[in-house]
Amino acid sequence: GSMDLDIDGHMHPTHHLVRAPSTAPGYSGKLMGERQRPTDMRGVWLMLAGLAIAGTAMVLGFVTAPGAKGFEGDSYRIIFWHVPAAWTSFITFGMLFVGSLAWFWKRSEWGWTLAGVAAELSLLFGLCVVTSGPSWGAAEWGVPWDWTDARLNTYGVLSAIALFLVLSRRSQPDTPEFRDVFAGIGLFGFLLVPITYMATRWWQERHPGPVIGGGEESGVDSVILQIWLLAFLGMVILMIGQAMVSWAVSY
Repeated sequence: GSMDLDIDGHMHPTHHLVRAPSTAPGYSGKLMGERQRPTDMRGVWLMLAGLAIAGTAMVLGFVTAPGAKGFEGDSYRIIFWHVPAAWTSFITFGMLFVGSLAWFWKRSEWGWTLAGVAAELSLLFGLCVVTSGPSWGAAEWGVPWDWTDARLNTYGVLSAIALFLVLSRRSQPDTPEFRDVFAGIGLFGFLLVPITYMATRWWQERHPGPVIGGGEESGVDSVILQIWLLAFLGMVILMIGQAMVSWAVSY
């Protein structure tokens, strides 16, 4: 080491002290040389592209789509957001099922991560559905929610499950027991997806019946269908981008 002079003119070795990294609870500083997880910019760009496509579809739905048979006025046009969001949420609940099953079956870390990411996405798109649907219902039925309608209530339970999973994952200690409970609820939630999808075929109440594959009386204008599919494409791209960004942060 180097030598320093004290006030009496004597030479003393200089000891260079290096502070040890802090290990105190709550320490969040980055150590020198520690690799920080970068944001997946591909995911960010996909999110922006998905928003642009879905937004374009919404504009087309209000500007170019014709009136819908059986509905009065323009209140039905919220379906260009409502229906694609519901379709996308079914995909995210499927992802939740795969992740939960992978954790149960293989104790897979990627499965656990996928289940967490999918729960957040299911909550996001579920909220898009349960906020847009009542807005249309209030205009079309005079009430925002009908507690006798199977489709509404099964989907409401689905969204509540996603909310519970997200809040519990953020508040509970990460233990094998908690992961098992989380995955079990995730598996149960997915079982509601086919029930929700088939609800308007089995128990037709206020909710409109299926317009695709619903029999001879079903059907939808080709322009409306094209805009629907465009919005669905945009939301799927948005969902994939969000999943990529969340995965980069979580895994």
